[in-house]
Amino acid sequence: MLRILIADDHTVVRRGLKQILLDEFPTADVQEAADADILLKKVMKEEWDVVISDLSMPGRSGMEALQQIKLHNPKLPVLILSVHAEEHYAIRVLKAGASGYLNKESAPEELIKAIHRVLLGKKYITPSIAEQLASSLDKDNEKPLHEYLSDREFEVLKLLASGKAVSDIADQMSLSVTTVSTYRARIMAKMNLKTNADLTLYAIENKLI
Repeated sequence: MLRILIADDHTVVRRGLKQILLDEFPTADVQEAADADILLKKVMKEEWDVVISDLSMPGRSGMEALQQIKLHNPKLPVLILSVHAEEHYAIRVLKAGASGYLNKESAPEELIKAIHRVLLGKKYITPSIAEQLASSLDKDNEKPLHEYLSDREFEVLKLLASGKAVSDIADQMSLSVTTVSTYRARIMAKMNLKTNADLTLYAIENKLI
């Protein structure tokens, strides 16, 4: 029996995805996880054929969950389904071991196509992501500054640039205020920025928010 695990903090999204999947795979066992911690517990305890996960969830991020899943079971296909535009996260998640990246605005048919492909052990890469991958190989020395940040630093950058306070980010990411402040300091140093206003301006200019 095909076993699919959906991880998303929005019930409506999970139920919608579940229905789409059951329409295509009527005999599949499709289960849900409301956050990354539940996702990881289920992955560690049970066998799955494919995981579909959001990136932005309370507590641990989908990126962190992806990395943990790959350490536990490198062969388990993980599809990332996110509201974030492909150019912001697609390359990062593929490098972290994801089998594919889809925007939540994608048609249901594209999701089904992606699942069929990753079940064969292949990557699902849209034409636009393929173009990004080719471009990143050609322009490795011309990468924008945010490309040099770690995944966690990049996540903090986006939250700071969107106007969130350090304390709010700490709550959202289940980190201490001190840890978030350390990430902020690293980001500022790596990108040669001085204030949050500079950071926000950079994010706007580079279409990160």
